[in-house]
Amino acid sequence: MTKHTVLFELGCEELPPKSLKTLRDALKAETEKGLKDAGLNFAAIEAYAAPRRLALKIVDIDAAQADTQKRFDGPAVQAAYDAEGKPTKALEGFMRGQGITVDQLSTFQAGKVEKVCFLKDVKGQSLDALLPQILQTALDNLPIAKRMRSAASRTEFVRPVKWVVLLKDDQVIPATIQDHSASNVTYGHRFHAPEAITLDHVNDYLTALESAYVVADFSKRQTTIQQQVKQLADEVNATAIVPDDLLDEVTALVEWPVALRASFEERFLAVPQEALITTMQDNQKYFCLVNSEGKLQPYFITISNIESKDPTQIIEGNEKVVRPRLSDAEFFFLQDQKQPLASRKDKLANMVFQAELGTLWDKSLRIAKLASQIAILTHGDRAAAEQAGLLAKCDLTSELVGEFPELQGTAGTYYARLEGLPSEVADAIAEQYLPRFSGDVLPQTQTGTALALADRLDTLVGIFGIGQAPTGSKDPFSLRRAAIGVLRLLIEKELDLPLVELTKIASENYHGKLREPVKAQHEALNFIEARYRAMYEDQGVAIDVIQSVQALSPKSPLDFDHRVKAVNHFKNLPEAQALAAANKRVANILAKEGQIVGDVDTSLLVEDAEYALFNALQTVTPIVQPLLEAHNYTDALSQLASLREPIDAFFDNVMVMAEDPKLKANRLRLLAQLRGLFTAIADVSMLQG
Repeated sequence: MTKHTVLFELGCEELPPKSLKTLRDALKAETEKGLKDAGLNFAAIEAYAAPRRLALKIVDIDAAQADTQKRFDGPAVQAAYDAEGKPTKALEGFMRGQGITVDQLSTFQAGKVEKVCFLKDVKGQSLDALLPQILQTALDNLPIAKRMRSAASRTEFVRPVKWVVLLKDDQVIPATIQDHSASNVTYGHRFHAPEAITLDHVNDYLTALESAYVVADFSKRQTTIQQQVKQLADEVNATAIVPDDLLDEVTALVEWPVALRASFEERFLAVPQEALITTMQDNQKYFCLVNSEGKLQPYFITISNIESKDPTQIIEGNEKVVRPRLSDAEFFFLQDQKQPLASRKDKLANMVFQAELGTLWDKSLRIAKLASQIAILTHGDRAAAEQAGLLAKCDLTSELVGEFPELQGTAGTYYARLEGLPSEVADAIAEQYLPRFSGDVLPQTQTGTALALADRLDTLVGIFGIGQAPTGSKDPFSLRRAAIGVLRLLIEKELDLPLVELTKIASENYHGKLREPVKAQHEALNFIEARYRAMYEDQGVAIDVIQSVQALSPKSPLDFDHRVKAVNHFKNLPEAQALAAANKRVANILAKEGQIVGDVDTSLLVEDAEYALFNALQTVTPIVQPLLEAHNYTDALSQLASLREPIDAFFDNVMVMAEDPKLKANRLRLLAQLRGLFTAIADVSMLQG
């Protein structure tokens, strides 16, 4: 079949920069789906996106659908012909309806019945006929939150459509898409090359646009920006901060990227660099520069959309624009320093945390007490933890955080350092919010860890205590994130603390504000423990491994983690499947017999296999016990894996439910001993093959 290459381009007013990549990828995906559903084969689709266009190049696509046959079913052969082999009325009616004669009939097997049918040849539709609707449907299905209608147009899109290109090799495909007639005319850069560009062939597209100062390929534009930014940063021995989302947004804002380095007054470097970086990135879309130690340098890089004959003007213009924003940050920073952190408690006392749970100052008092209690348990600095807790929320009243809310904690750390407070206390104020998201770093200091735990535990217990547990997707206090944060802090900081004790302390610190303190404690505890599954699944741990540990309800998250890692390792051993099956068998036997007590009586070991299992247990138990006490569950399970052969031999050769009640009871005690060794770590009977 003949193959073609097709170009589709939708020209628009400037598309939303934060959505451009999404729109590009969705257009490609929807078009691929439409082509496959239509039975049109193609080699590849190349997707392009620039501020004023979305485009697709469909390579080696079929000129038309393949011809097919459509079957129309008639009556059963037995009912279609009479005894003389002539068509019955039923068959005649079928032929009349299809407009055919007897010689055009076929038969097919429908189960046990042979039926008459008519196979009609259906000619496939052409690419020209199918493609316009496929593209229009793809555009209609794009993920656009709010569509707009342009002038008198009947169609809607994210931005007004200005032109449509639909070209097959060197021929325009006649079509109307988004109320625009397709042509082979596109447009270049709005300022450098505003004239119409006539495309003679699909393959001319990228070259023609680049000649008109438009790089249509998103990835190529992005690579160009990265290279230019690196070069400008290298010239001043610095490294550019290039967040992925900012890079995508800037790439979506320009058709012809030109990176320019500008500067700002060094005096602004006295301001917390996080504030300067935030305002330059979020408001101006600049790339900031830091030295090898991560310290902000007095430069920034802007990406211009024009190749100016006098780039100095653009540089100076950007410097002029950014100066007031940096001055504002400087002003807020200096104003805040006039008031010590500790003196801000009065303002906190007027800021509500939650109506039933009190003010932010009430919360500060609670987390100060809880952090100091955690510090005692972890052998940390109790006084530092209490001081950090009292100051933790004070920066929420500052001018800097009011302007830059994302600087909560960070601002407090700066002000604490300027006041000469101990570094442990100052650092903890910022560290209380760590981890902020999945995969984020954890606090480095003991005090920061205690404060981060206290803040989250206080919120969890408090919100459950007033009956506002998360429902469905609604989680206004981010309790799920807080719970995973608690687990990560306890596990990764290797703090062997029982959750039941921590939630109990947190509950008691509310001093009667909770409706049902004990219930709140238990609900918060269960909620935190329910997060194990999500946390470990993110790490690639199988559900059955998690469930095997959950069956034992370990009190400490650190202990839980040790067990999960041990079972995860055990599951990959060659003996694991057989031992899991054996444990399941043992568990089922014991469950029917109730509580098994007492030691194994060696005089009642009459079979070689049961004596061998007993000896194996006697050998492995003294090795395993110290490992269990040291929480070295991985090595313990590895030792228990050696029991596979004697266990298999036992079940092959020994009748557990012996007629002699003494033999039966003794064998049950032997199995209970075996089961006890494994369940000291996890219920491995729950492991799947």
